[in-house]
Amino acid sequence: MSQSLADLLPVEGGKVGLRLWLKASAYTRRLLLGESGDPWESASKYLAYFSQAQGLLKPDVAVIEVGELFDAWLQRNPAAKAELTAKRKLSFPLRKLLEQTAPRELLAEIVEAVVAHLRGQAPVVLAMPSPRFWLHLANRAVDREVELDDDNIEDAAMYVADLVRSVSSLPVGGILFEEAPGDVLPGPVNAELYRPMVNVAKHYRWPLALRLGGGALSEAPALADIDVFIGADGLPVAGSAHGVDISASLWTQDAAPLAQNQFYFVEIPRDAQPEQVLERLARLRS
Repeated sequence: MSQSLADLLPVEGGKVGLRLWLKASAYTRRLLLGESGDPWESASKYLAYFSQAQGLLKPDVAVIEVGELFDAWLQRNPAAKAELTAKRKLSFPLRKLLEQTAPRELLAEIVEAVVAHLRGQAPVVLAMPSPRFWLHLANRAVDREVELDDDNIEDAAMYVADLVRSVSSLPVGGILFEEAPGDVLPGPVNAELYRPMVNVAKHYRWPLALRLGGGALSEAPALADIDVFIGADGLPVAGSAHGVDISASLWTQDAAPLAQNQFYFVEIPRDAQPEQVLERLARLRS
C-alpha cells in the first residue's frame, strides 16, 4: 500500500484499491485504554495506542482523529476556554483553538511518528469535523448557542486550512471532513464555503474526502474538487470513489456488493463486542 490515498483511488474508470475504511477510535480507546484513557498526552503514548489498534483491526486507511486531539487538549487545559471567548465573533473560538501551539506541535509529532511506524503500509489520513461542524463544536465547547452563517463557515475553513498547512512538510496521505450526524445541524451543506481548505488540499495534492451527515449536500463547484464522498445514501455523482457507509446496518444484516468505484465505510460503536466486530469485518473483507 501507499502513503497516499490517491494511489488507492480509481483512474479512468478503474477499480478502487480500497475495500474497507474504518472509524474506530471510540471503540479502540475503550478497549485498549479503558473508560477514561487518553492517548493524546504525548506522541509516544499515542503511537503505543495506535500500533495496538492497527494490529487489532488492520484497517486499509490509517486515520488520525485531529478533532479528538484538540478536544483532549482543551479538556486538559480548561483555563484556555477563557481565551476562546475573548471576542464575540462566531468563528473566534475555533480560530483560537486551532492556533494553540501545543496541540499543533503534538499533531506534527504524531503524524511523523505514525508515518515512520507504518513505513508506507497504509495512507495516513487526517480526519476532522468539517469547518461547518467544527465551528459548531467549538462554540458549544465554550457554552455558546449560535446560529451559523456563511461568512463564519468560510472563516472556519480558513482556520482549518491554516492548521493543516502546519503539517504540510510531512507525508500526509489525505484529509477527511466529517459533517454533523443526524439533525445536529439542520439545513444543507454548501461545500463551496470550504473553498480555502479545498484549495490547500489541491495545492499539496492531498486527496480530500467528505463524509456526509444528516444534512443534504447543495450543488456547488467545490464538489468537483472533492475526491471521495462517504455516506449511507444520496451520494453525488462527483468524486472518483464513493464510500458506502454501512455503520448502522452492518451489525444486523450482510452488506450489499460493491460497485467498481465503491468501498465500505464502517464506524464501529464504542461499546461493540470484539468478537462480533472481528466477525463482521472478516465478512466484509472476504
